[in-house]
Amino acid sequence: MRMIELILKKRSSLEHNFKELKFIADGAASGAICDYQLSAWLMAVFLNGLSKNETAGLTKAMALSGDKMNLKSLKSARIDKHSTGGVGDGISLALAPIVASAGIIVPMMSGRGLGHTGGTLDKLESIKGFKVRLPQARIMSQLRKTGVSMFGQTERLAPSDKKLYSLRDATCTVESLPLIVSSILSKKYAEDLNGLVLDVKYGSGAFLKDFKNSRKLAVALKSTARRLGIECVAILTNMEEPLGNAIGNSIEMEQSIRVLKGEGGPKDFMEVLEILSGWMIYLGKKAKSVDEGINKAREVIKSGKALNKMREIIKWQKGDLRVLDNPGKFLPKAKFSSVIKAAKSGYIKKLDARTLGYTGIVLGAGRSRAEDAVDFGAGIILRKKTGDKVRAGEIIAVLYASSPSKINEGRKMFMKALEISKSKVRKLKIIKEIIK
Repeated sequence: MRMIELILKKRSSLEHNFKELKFIADGAASGAICDYQLSAWLMAVFLNGLSKNETAGLTKAMALSGDKMNLKSLKSARIDKHSTGGVGDGISLALAPIVASAGIIVPMMSGRGLGHTGGTLDKLESIKGFKVRLPQARIMSQLRKTGVSMFGQTERLAPSDKKLYSLRDATCTVESLPLIVSSILSKKYAEDLNGLVLDVKYGSGAFLKDFKNSRKLAVALKSTARRLGIECVAILTNMEEPLGNAIGNSIEMEQSIRVLKGEGGPKDFMEVLEILSGWMIYLGKKAKSVDEGINKAREVIKSGKALNKMREIIKWQKGDLRVLDNPGKFLPKAKFSSVIKAAKSGYIKKLDARTLGYTGIVLGAGRSRAEDAVDFGAGIILRKKTGDKVRAGEIIAVLYASSPSKINEGRKMFMKALEISKSKVRKLKIIKEIIK
């Protein structure tokens, strides 16, 4: 088999079989196929697309280009969640221990923040000593003992995805729907899942701003997952403003710890957390309905089981357990802070998620490039959200950073995200649609 023939085949809008897709994925992982040929093939896919069978085939081939986990010896169902990313979206931090304490196996593979979006791994690493780079044997042991592990992609899990993703970024083919689907699901297929709950964002802070395009992605992800034998549901959630009240690594970690301790959380955060928990528990056959799953999620928080499960996760992954007893003391906090006050009375009309995501980067909480370091203690706490009434001089947000210059720059950017209206403003609807 020769790559040049496969490039010509896709350039001519012909359909690949699985052997051809496996040849491409294996060649990308091993380096046997050169970058310029892979780039040419990616552009042919971008222009001519992939069929549903090809998309599922490429996803499977990418997963099999490395080591596929084998979790079939575990007695309970294996369910994971994937979010397409946003601002303040620290849901996974509370979701994993909640669902695992309800009896589901949760192999939660996550990523780092890049651009305006945050990353679960960075948030977990705000806990001193917490390890997210785990060998597969360690992940397996943790899943057997605790039912949950929160880890980053290893070198041998879907390695072709890493190569193809970097080339997509360099060749302007990132937006190709089948390539997005195969990139996301190849890692999930490699986890040997029974079920997957998708949180697909739309709006200002989302990867795909337009609802129609986000819905197309959700449908394609669900369809492909089911072709691969993974039961799947897609939930479309609003990302016009940040989710919850916290933006930043330790700030979001503290918010989730307080949720697990039974102290409650922001209304929008809890709405998304409960619906995702309910679906994961339902897909894992520990509830006869989603509503029963939601009730079980509430019960494990109230009983302390979810907090104890988080304690197990932190202990297994070498983190500082003191954060659960006193997160305000044992999580990092930036040296400098500044309050944003309302210049006039009225109602919060807009808190633009994307702009606030970039405000977080300016403060030090995010990264513009993959190699950038993050300041775990930097970020934003929102005191007001869209639709809230505000008086002149009232605090809208608090900014945290490691230097006065970052605070000043962050203040300027924050003001670009904020709009106050004299007339009443409706609260944003968080969950738009559930695609079953």
